[in-house]
This record gives sequence, structure tokens and C-alpha cells, in this order.
Amino acid sequence: MKPWREVAIPHPDVLEGTFQQSEFAADITAVRSGKASREYQDAAAFFQRTFITEGMRLLLIQVAQRLNGRGGEPVIQLQTAFGGGKTHTMLAVYHLATRAKNLSDLVGIPDLIDQAGLMDVPQARVAVLDGNAHAPGQPWFHSNQRICTLWGELAWQLGGAEGLALVQEADATGTSPGKDLLKTLLAQYAPCVVLIDELVAYIRQFQEGQPLSGGSFDSNLSFVQALTEACKLVPNAILLASLPESEIEAGSQRGVSALRALEKTFGRVQALWKPVATEEAFEIVRRRLFEPVSDAHARDVVCRAFTDAYLAEGTRLPSETQETRYFDRLVQAYPIHPEVFDRLYEDWTTIDGFQRTRGVLKLMAKVIYRLWKDANKDYLILPGSLPLYDGSARNELTYYLPAGWDPVIEKDIDGDRAETTDLESKEPRFGAVNAARRVARTLFLGSAPSSGSTKPGIRGLDRARIILGCLQPGQTASTYSDALNRLVDRLHYLNSSGDKAQDTTLFWFDTRANLRREMEERKKRFDDKSDVRGKLDSVLKKLTNGITFFDGTHVFTPHADVPDDSALRLVLLLPEQFYSREETRQGVDAVLDYLRNHGLKPRYRSNRLIFLAPDHGSLVRLRDCIRIALAWASIVDDVKSGRLNIDQLQKRQAEKELQTAEDVLPRVARECYRWLLCPVQHTPTDPRPSVEAFPLNTSSASLGSEIERICVDNELVISAWSPIHLRTKLHALYWKPDKASVAALAFWEDSLRYLYLPRLRTRSVLEQAILKGAASRDFFGTAYGQSDGVFAGFKLGNANIQVDPTLLLIEPTAAAQYEAARAAEEVAKAPAPPAEPPQPPGPGPDYPPIPGNPQKQMQEEREWGKPTPPTSDDKAKAHTFIGTVEVNAATAKTRFVEIADEIISHLTSDMLASVQVSVEIKADFPAGVSDQIKRVVSENAANLGFKNKTWE
Repeated sequence: MKPWREVAIPHPDVLEGTFQQSEFAADITAVRSGKASREYQDAAAFFQRTFITEGMRLLLIQVAQRLNGRGGEPVIQLQTAFGGGKTHTMLAVYHLATRAKNLSDLVGIPDLIDQAGLMDVPQARVAVLDGNAHAPGQPWFHSNQRICTLWGELAWQLGGAEGLALVQEADATGTSPGKDLLKTLLAQYAPCVVLIDELVAYIRQFQEGQPLSGGSFDSNLSFVQALTEACKLVPNAILLASLPESEIEAGSQRGVSALRALEKTFGRVQALWKPVATEEAFEIVRRRLFEPVSDAHARDVVCRAFTDAYLAEGTRLPSETQETRYFDRLVQAYPIHPEVFDRLYEDWTTIDGFQRTRGVLKLMAKVIYRLWKDANKDYLILPGSLPLYDGSARNELTYYLPAGWDPVIEKDIDGDRAETTDLESKEPRFGAVNAARRVARTLFLGSAPSSGSTKPGIRGLDRARIILGCLQPGQTASTYSDALNRLVDRLHYLNSSGDKAQDTTLFWFDTRANLRREMEERKKRFDDKSDVRGKLDSVLKKLTNGITFFDGTHVFTPHADVPDDSALRLVLLLPEQFYSREETRQGVDAVLDYLRNHGLKPRYRSNRLIFLAPDHGSLVRLRDCIRIALAWASIVDDVKSGRLNIDQLQKRQAEKELQTAEDVLPRVARECYRWLLCPVQHTPTDPRPSVEAFPLNTSSASLGSEIERICVDNELVISAWSPIHLRTKLHALYWKPDKASVAALAFWEDSLRYLYLPRLRTRSVLEQAILKGAASRDFFGTAYGQSDGVFAGFKLGNANIQVDPTLLLIEPTAAAQYEAARAAEEVAKAPAPPAEPPQPPGPGPDYPPIPGNPQKQMQEEREWGKPTPPTSDDKAKAHTFIGTVEVNAATAKTRFVEIADEIISHLTSDMLASVQVSVEIKADFPAGVSDQIKRVVSENAANLGFKNKTWE
């Protein structure tokens, strides 16, 4: 099949965009004076582009018969709506009567003369009285002859100076010449034709009781009445007059009065005729805009393909498309789809001011020009083909509509920023055929006129007629039906009469926004940090409710309210604390702030927190979806409380939209909160911790399972630990040549605090690793204390242990040496060593001598700190430490932390040491302490267990 542009070629003026509405407007005065364009001035060219309708055919037969004196109506009134073809019909009569060309050169005229039973049409004198050509109060001249009235102009055009002499006196006085004088004039210059156009526009200028040079209101009405009577008496004279159909076209109240008076005058003798029928408009427009179709076969192939496609879709389309005669309509209207004409002639002509022929011609000329320039490949020009994105074509349509349609078209219907264009860019199935824009254009053409029409009628198009305006061969109706459903949910100015899924539901555009626009306006009311954040908080709490991998989940919780304990916790950051690969600062700073602080105090157990942060790029959509849900909720609440008055249909729509918006939120929130942030410190000497980010798979089964997978796969949280990893950490950080043992739970406490240690899920993970390691001789030995170099409850390769605060883990080599030494002592059953002063416990155990290798024995003793024989300095060891320091109150918080880390922690490292710490505070108030300070300090001191808290 060929597209329309390869079969039907537009006329050059249409292709070049040089047409003007004035060229479509037939000006009979310009034709008579020889100043019209060729298509109107040249009789042959005029009939070449003129489709002789049934009404015009009958009228021309009447004229031919009348000029031949063979009967025919003497007076014919042409009265149709504005743009109905009255002046064009008069031009046809003018060219037929003047005989400027042979009848054989006039397309369609020879057949018409045959039908009239005539051999020829005599050349006649033609007088043209154009109400817009002259002013009733200003005389005009022909060859220095002063003319004041319409009857003077009539006489001059029929007989020149000789004719004017017959009515000279009546013309000078402005009085009607009377029937007899006019009969003489017509008979003297017969056969003749009198064409009167825009008569109302001339007569309405006369004011009551104020005669002008052109006569008076009454004298002109008398002239018209006398002229109609005179024409009746002259057998080969005929009068054609055009009158507007509506009072609006008549203009002012004076014009309406003139119209009513003329209707009564013509009503006595005239034959009423309405020139153009709706079906005949197809050929009128086609002839004026297109060259004759040269490839009829290609045209018929396209039209047949359309009818076949309509038959295949069956009831999805209007019933008339299933009839065989619809093929004839397609051929007759080609290359424009009949639905375009139906909408223009049935809907748009109900708008006052829209011209039936002239308006359609101008509109379609601009449409064809734009489609041709854009290389449109449609098979026919359908309602869905209208280029509303083009300002010229759009303005031609909106000119006749009430104000407010431009934003509707730009936002909802057509253009780069329209919602339809955005939908097609996101949905390739729609974008491939421009489905969304075609549906919207069809809806606009079929529903916009109802906003400007003064006539009542059913508003909107049903689904079948919308599809008819879009569907082409090779496409399916379901594509356009789905696009319509999507647009109903998305567009602001699209309305429906019921459930969008029902085929009988009507759809229409309006300049008043639907509930969706109300929702859009309400979206702006909600604040990000209060309303939106509050709604997001509840959504995230529901989303994380089933997470069991963590001991606690905290949504938007300040660091002061996140407990500083041994529990593993997931913290969801605020929307402002977002993360992205390009912008990491907000999320990282928030994580580090949580690690350092616990309210006003420092956080100690910072290795128990993992964070979930929002993605920067997804925040806008998440906030928008939340605002949509809040807006619909406010609409539903206002309806329930009576603050918003809408009909039941809109109420159901609001409730449905609210449910849809609520269902979307969990999915969108999960897509946004997809960065798992984990604080790390690779070595103890790193100057500051860093934050590693791990993206979550938002399409996984659940948020909790995805976070657990990321934590386990990347060892962010350890749920099961091998004793070999425990031994590695102890070797690297705890076991030293002078310290071969470490408290097991001291490692647990340190793992809660330091980021360079593994993050164990629970304490039981460490206990299981210890039990497994204790069963082997390769990892560590165990004991329940050490005194004077002796390990209490020492075991190696024995898992029968209890993990408690006294349990020690001993370096495996040292444990083996200690075990060997004990075994050697038992085997040798050596006597007890001589009495000597008790030695303080050394940093390492005593080892049995290594036979035959004194050098190695000395090396082992140096490495593991074997006590040397006591000296006088050793015997004088200190037994007590007493320290006093003054602390500046302004820096007390920091200083206390330093004292705890640098002094107290070292003192308590000795298992036998008894350490007591007391804090003495003295505050003087020269002016006396305030009641508020006294009350607060007293309450806090009591809560903190102060033994002495007196005031003096």
C-alpha cells in the first residue's frame, strides 16, 4: 500500500503554504471587476475546482431555464450557515450567465444543460450588488456618474448611463423606484441576472429616522420588495440573494431587524435553497485542496485495506464501519478519512463563527501543509493524524473555541512537553505508532467543540469511535485501547463518564482540570521535612517490619536514641542523608556522625551499626509518589467530611486513585533505599574510618533477605566464624612476646568498639569459634586465670570449657610449651625448689630447659619473657598508684575519656589489681545558684548514684 502523499498530490498553493483564507472566500465583486485570483476569475479554472453539488445542479438548471424563458424560479434566496457556500454558488451563476468561456470548457456544465433539456444558455447581463462594496451614506462614481443607491448601481451595471437615466431621480432622492420602473429596466436589458450578496450588512447601517444619501431603512426594504415583484414579471430575468442563517451572523440588533424584514420580503416570492449537503463536502474539499487522483487502483487498495481491518476488529469499531457502503465513503473522501469530515461538519459547525466550507478548507489546508512537510506516511489523513503540535494548525482550531485550550493541548495532547509524548518515550509499544498522541488528537477533534457550542448534545466520544480515528491497516485496536486507559490515569484535562474499562463510557477533554489537577495542586501543600517525611517513616517501618537479621531497626532515629550496646542494629538514614556514586558526602558524613556520637556522649560500641541510605537520583520520584498519596488522601478525607463536593463518579475515582498510590509506595521506597553503607577500618593505624557502599537488588523477594545476603556475602556481618580466623586476629593484635594470653570476652568487647575487628552477629558466634578452636591443639589453649606464671584450669585440645569473663585464650606455641613443662615436672617428680621470696607473675610462663641447646633456651626465655633471677630492684616493686588531676570544666567530657583510655584501662589490665576511681566536684557560685540549676544537678546526681551531693 502507498501512503496518501504518494497518491493524492495537494495543489501548489497548499504545498507551499501560500494559501490565505481570503483566497478561499469567494468575492463576487472582485470577480466582476476582474481583480480576483485566477481560480475564481477564470470560468474554466473555477469549474475545474468546483464540485457541482446536487443543490447547485438544480439551481443552475433553474437559471438556464429562466434565461431561456423556459420557466424556472424568478427569485431564489440562498440561506445557509456562515461558510455554507452561498457566494461560491453565486459565482457559478455569474460564470454561467456571462458566457466568458464556451460551455464546453466548463467542467460539468454541458451535462447539466442536457439535463435541463436546452441547447444553449444565452449570454446575459449580470448585475452584482455587494453590500460590503459601498457605504449607504457616501456616494460613489462610475465614469463621473454619481451614484447614491443600490437601485442606481443596479441600473448602471445593467445599462450604463442609459440605464441609470431611468432611475436618476429615485437615486438622487433616495426613494425606491417602484415595481413598474424596475420591470422596465429589467425587460429592457434582459436576459439578465441580479446577484445580491451581503444585503443585511448594507441595510443594517441605516438608523431609524435618519435618511442618508443611499436612502433609508424603509426605502431599501421597499426597493428589495419591488425588485422581487419585477423579476417575477420579466420571464428571462432572475434574482439571487444571499441571507445569513443565524442572528449572530446578522450582527447588531439593527442587523437582526434587517434580516427579519428581508426574510419576510423574500418569503413572498422566493424559492428557498440550501446549497451544500454534508456528504457533498468531501468532494468540495478534495477538489479545492488536491489534484485529481491519477492512481485510482492505489486509492482503492488503501480503502479496501481499511474496510478489511474494520471488519476484522468487528464490534470494537462503530457499526457503520461494518457496512459495505463504508468503502464508498472512504473512496469519496480520499485521502481524508470520513471521520474527519464527520467531526468537522457534525461537531465543529455547531460553533458560532465556524464556516462550513471556508473554515474546513482553511483548516485542512494547514493540516495538509504540515503533514506534507513532515513527510507523514499515514495511509489516510485521520483524526489521529492532525498535527496539533504545529502552532498554525492548532491556532486555526482553538480560534473558534473558548479561551484556555492552548495549555490543554500543550500539557495533555500534543507537543514535546505533552504527557502523551512522555508516555510514548517510556512505552515503546505506544511510541512505535504514536498511539498516545493519536488517541489524544482524536479525542480533541471530537470533544473540544462541545465546550464552545451553543447547541445541546451528548458530550464525548466512546471507545469505538476513538479507535476509528486512530487505527490503520496492520495495527491492532488493543494498542490504542490500552493507550486510552493509560491516558485516563495520567492526563489532567481528560474526563470520562464512567468506568474506563466499559465500552460505553464517553471520554472528553475540557479546559477545566479533572480531579487529577486538584491532586496536583494539593501536592504542593505538603512539606518535605514534615508531611512527606512522616509518611515515608510509616512506609519504611512497614517495609522493614519483617527484618530479623538485626536486633533492632531504626527509621530516622537520632543517634542519641540509637542504643550504645552490643546489639546489631540497622539504621535507615533521612532522605537528606542520601548517597550516590557521584555524591557520597551526605551519606558518609551521617554514618560517621552516628559512629562518633551517642547524643552528647561519645559512642563506644560503634562496630554494631549498619546503615541503609536513599539513592540521590530516586529521591525525587519517591517524594513525588508520597505527595500524590497524601493529596489523594486529603481529597478523600475532604469528601467524607463534606468539605469537597463532587459527584459519586469522582468520589469512586478518588478512592481508587488513593489505593493505587498507596500500593505504589512500598515498591518506590524500596527502589530508593538501595544503598547499604558499612563503616570499616582496615588497620588499627588508619587515621579515620571509611564507609563502603553496597547496592541492593531491589527486585529480590524481600528487603530483609537482600540485606542479609549482602551482609553475609561481603562479610559485613559474620554469622559463623572459624577458629582459624580468631587465631589470626589474636596473633596480629593481642598475643605478644610478653603476653601470651588474652581474655576471651575482652576480644568480644573490643569487636563491639573497633571497626578493624570483625563484626560478629552475636556473642554466640565468638563462643562457637572458641569451642571449636579449643577442641584442637592448633589454635589456642585455655585457662581460667593466671597467677605466678601458673594457668588455672589449663587445657589444650579440650573443648570441655565454659566461656565466661575469666576464660583466657593462650597462644598455641606458648600453651604447648607450658603443657610440656608441666609434663616434665610431673615425670621428673622433682623436689620442690628451695624457698625464696615469691616472685610477681611475669608476662609469660616458665619453660622447661631444652636439653643440649643452651643458646636456644636463652632465646626462648628472651622472647617469652622468662623471669630472671630477682634483683634488689625487683624486690622493691610498687604496690599502689594514687593519681590526682585537675580538669577544666569546659573540657571535662574530653578529658574524662582520655583518662579512661590512657590511665584506667591500663590499671585494670592486671587481673589482680583493685582499682577504685572517684570523682570530686566542687562548684562555687558567688551570686548564689539558681533554683533550676540546683534542681537539675540534684536530680542527675541522684540518678548517677552520687554518694555525696550536698549544697552549702
